[in-house]
Amino acid sequence: MTTTAQERVAYFNGEIVPESKALVSFRDRSFKYGDGAFDMTRTFGHKIFKLEEHIARFANTLRYFQLDPGMTQKEMIDKSMEVLEANLPLIDETEDYWVGQRVSRGTDVVGGDMWEHDGATVVIECTPLPLKARAPLFKDGIDVIVPSVRRTPPESLSPRAKSHNYLNLIMGDLEAKAYNPAAWAILLDMQGNFAEGIG
Repeated sequence: MTTTAQERVAYFNGEIVPESKALVSFRDRSFKYGDGAFDMTRTFGHKIFKLEEHIARFANTLRYFQLDPGMTQKEMIDKSMEVLEANLPLIDETEDYWVGQRVSRGTDVVGGDMWEHDGATVVIECTPLPLKARAPLFKDGIDVIVPSVRRTPPESLSPRAKSHNYLNLIMGDLEAKAYNPAAWAILLDMQGNFAEGIG
């Protein structure tokens, strides 16, 4: 599948489709509960950085969450490459992509509902890197605020797993931006050590 001149494509539940057709049900458990996982890497000069290592890390996350994507690591690697290749004509040689894989536990079925797809929701997508927008951060630095919100402790959820539930980080970021809209939040852990930011 190739892109049109206007729209990127994504892998969505077994098919590569225009992004506007990759529609997730409002009953999807990731939308309802944050019950999903992702991994993300980027390209440098249009080549994906350490894709095999990222997919191996993603497989560990999926095992931890007991999520079955219905595809092997090799299939996920191959589809990630296919999605990237289809989207490369939409950027020039000075631009690059984030390449991400996302898996949710799927759609909660209400009695009598018939869905075209059951099982996990699987998306592989490309997002252009905001290099121009972030150029001033490289030139001038980043304002950082440590909010009162603490990072979810590892006793509650492993920080090694990249979950779709970012609410803890979002609450910290909202607090930081209330003081300085340009600032980025860095959360402390429960012992007061630097832990993580939203980006």
